[in-house]
Amino acid sequence: MKHQLFIVAFYWPPAGGPGVQRWLKFVKYLPKDQFDITVIIPENPDYASTDNSLMDEIPKEVRIIKVPLNEPSRWIKKLFKGKTNKLQRGFIDKKPSLLERALLWIRGNYFIPDARVSWVKNVVDKLENDIAFLPDRQAGAKANSIITTGPPHSVHLIGQRLKQNAKFQNLQWIADFRDPWTTIGYHKSLRLTQKSAKKHQELERQVLNQADQLIVTSPSTKTEFDSKTSQPVTVITNGFDVEPNTVDQPSGKFTISHVGTLLADRNPLELWKLLSELCEEHADFKQDFELILAGNVSQEILDAIHNAGLGDHLKLEGYVDHDRAVALMKQSQLLLLIEIDAPETKAIIPGKTFEYISSRRPIIAIGPKGSDIKGIIESVQAGSYYTYEAIGLKQEILAAYKRYKNKELKGNTADVSRLHRKHLTQQLVKLLER
Repeated sequence: MKHQLFIVAFYWPPAGGPGVQRWLKFVKYLPKDQFDITVIIPENPDYASTDNSLMDEIPKEVRIIKVPLNEPSRWIKKLFKGKTNKLQRGFIDKKPSLLERALLWIRGNYFIPDARVSWVKNVVDKLENDIAFLPDRQAGAKANSIITTGPPHSVHLIGQRLKQNAKFQNLQWIADFRDPWTTIGYHKSLRLTQKSAKKHQELERQVLNQADQLIVTSPSTKTEFDSKTSQPVTVITNGFDVEPNTVDQPSGKFTISHVGTLLADRNPLELWKLLSELCEEHADFKQDFELILAGNVSQEILDAIHNAGLGDHLKLEGYVDHDRAVALMKQSQLLLLIEIDAPETKAIIPGKTFEYISSRRPIIAIGPKGSDIKGIIESVQAGSYYTYEAIGLKQEILAAYKRYKNKELKGNTADVSRLHRKHLTQQLVKLLER
């Protein structure tokens, strides 16, 4: 008999961005002869970005259940006529307006753990009446496992409530954390009261201790959760799902590209400064250099680039679909990977890291000291890691440019197969078989 697996995922095609990729790819590679898979998704989500090309990747054998959701963002946008669009896309200004501060306070203190919490009851009601959850008099409920994936971390409350139902005591609940919960960097921006902060911590404690197994995407998150629970914590990173690129240098200008959202808190001022210096000191570099930003970019980033005198070298691609994003990676000479310079972000390994690796273009990563990103890219010789001081980075970029001029700026030849989604899915299968 096949394993009956249920996956609750808020982000699912046509949602765009990295949040949708993880479980779309797991579902793609889970062996269909071993698993009957049902994915529960919102019926009417208000996604910040969409990518319809991902719809073609959903396996036909997978059953999809859509459950209605009342999105607060919709009535907020109607009420304030688009003035909150930046917040929905994840842009939190360093000096937010009075309206933005008020909305952040409401978000942090009235919607705990997040603004999708109203979806929890709808999903629980739907599943409790699903044929796979209705108990058989002899065998009990047919569903074997349920996986909840967050953020939004309210999704984990669905697994918690089902496990609290005596009828589902034999149901295996796995909570997948794509990001940490209470220690994630943006919590500081939510203007939480002491009472609200304690409620977040209590909900996190309950989920960590009541789930049968926990999955995290980075070693640092595992270390954090191991200190908070005795439940087993397994690291399954994100990965890539495209054939690794050739190692050959692509044609075209000396492009340094960042693919993905670039928020105000990811503003490497030293990088912009040293690129400006290279343009001033080397006429050929100035002629060949192009800075490409693909994705949503905050105004603070754009202002810093223009203030550094790099405006003439900047090419803005805007939001691009997944296929275009991968093509840009492969066509770039160097790839930028930038994380927020804060201790809370050392556990964050952006999903694009792995597609960067599969593109085989040299990576320049910038982030906090002790970041897990460093270990990942260095383990496959995919690039170099710097803190925001960027000591030595100017010399590395100049050396890369000289190799580019000699047509010798090749990618790495390391074996990266362990980071393919197919290999990572086998780790998930082993967990489900326990």
